[in-house]
Amino acid sequence: MNQTERIRKIYNRTAKFYDLMDRMIKTESRIKVFQLAKGRVLEVGVGTGQNLPLYPPGCEVIGIDFSPEMLKRAYPRAEKAPVPVRLMEMDAQELQFPDNTFDTVLATCVFCSVPDPIKGLREIKRVCKPDGQIILLEHVRSDNPLIGLIMDVLNPIVVSLIGPNINRRTVENAKRAGLNINSVENAQGKIVKLIIAKP
Repeated sequence: MNQTERIRKIYNRTAKFYDLMDRMIKTESRIKVFQLAKGRVLEVGVGTGQNLPLYPPGCEVIGIDFSPEMLKRAYPRAEKAPVPVRLMEMDAQELQFPDNTFDTVLATCVFCSVPDPIKGLREIKRVCKPDGQIILLEHVRSDNPLIGLIMDVLNPIVVSLIGPNINRRTVENAKRAGLNINSVENAQGKIVKLIIAKP
């Protein structure tokens, strides 16, 4: 079983209680992120669809996830969303969309779980229009040397139990993937970052 299949299996298993795990991201942070969305939107890692009620008028959303169990829980929320939503099972590392398709690409706490995050970030760069926007709300490895070390030590246990890497350096990964970063701000302490970029 490759790494992608292993992580998919973990998320299929945790889908039942994922909403509890997802509470680490405060509602205020989510609202701030989703008010920035516009036009044709790709939400990568839509999960159980907790973000779907937050889209502003005028958006047309495609939400993808590689876990069918997550998507099963997202469908009722998609039906009640204030904007048109289409859900698809898809791997962020291999997006099945043409280049320059979306005005906005969004992800919340996704690139901690993508097995090859740089490959996934290059894919979202590819499918975002040149004048579009990429918005990432991601938890990252702490800059504090001690806390960062603890995160490194605990990471293999967390990954094997629930899937996400707690020590990803997503700002650096976004730069390595070629995203043109406009701003990075602390959304919740220094561990959750709001990254706004252009392709």
